Amino acid sequence: MRTTTSLTAACLSLSALLFTHAAAGAEEKHSLDYENQATWKGVLDQAQSPIDIVTREAKPAQANEPRAIVLRHLDRATGMAQDNGHAVQFNTHATEATIRGRYFRMAQFHMHAASEHTIDGKQFPLEGHFVFQAQDGRLAVVGVMYQEGRANRAIQGILDDLATAKGGAMPKSATLDIKPLLPRKLGYYHYLGSLTTPPLTQNVEWYVLKQPVSLSAEQLATLRKHYPRNNRSIQPLNGRPVIEFGG
Repeated sequence: MRTTTSLTAACLSLSALLFTHAAAGAEEKHSLDYENQATWKGVLDQAQSPIDIVTREAKPAQANEPRAIVLRHLDRATGMAQDNGHAVQFNTHATEATIRGRYFRMAQFHMHAASEHTIDGKQFPLEGHFVFQAQDGRLAVVGVMYQEGRANRAIQGILDDLATAKGGAMPKSATLDIKPLLPRKLGYYHYLGSLTTPPLTQNVEWYVLKQPVSLSAEQLATLRKHYPRNNRSIQPLNGRPVIEFGG
């Protein structure tokens, strides 16, 4: 009886020792080295832009949270037209926005040909990115699709300024009515993505508007003379939700 009891106790002790060693090994395997945090690795490049927006898979925005985009100071915005080396751009801080209940100020907007985002696989001749920044640095980009149609007086002002510019930025400030560059209805598809040019920073809020805006064939051609193709390729969605709001 004593021999059996001693043998059982020895087996239990050995099992406990092996379990403790295994647990220590598992802990060591997954431990974090706080003295060399530069070696830490994260999940990168899984939330990039642009994407193809599949409308049937978009989820309706929740009714119990702010959803609308409200834009202010669109008329006579003071800024500067510029060819920044990879896009036609207009820099201005005059326009303000409330996006899903949070305050942003416009930094600039620029154009990509052809559109970077696609909607149900459809690509538009041009896409405008209206870049807004919050006080804490968070970025929100409102994407607008442009199609061939009637001439747009707002974009014509930018094209006229660029025609007289020499080597990039305009020599003096200009005023621009931004409102004609935006659709009347601000319904959107929203997702979390990235900048579409290096450094491709992630955690950018994207709001791709549903309703396109018209530019004339001549205006589209003039923009394409600056950059015939400056659109990034479509990136994988990787399970990110796309939220839909408004018409």
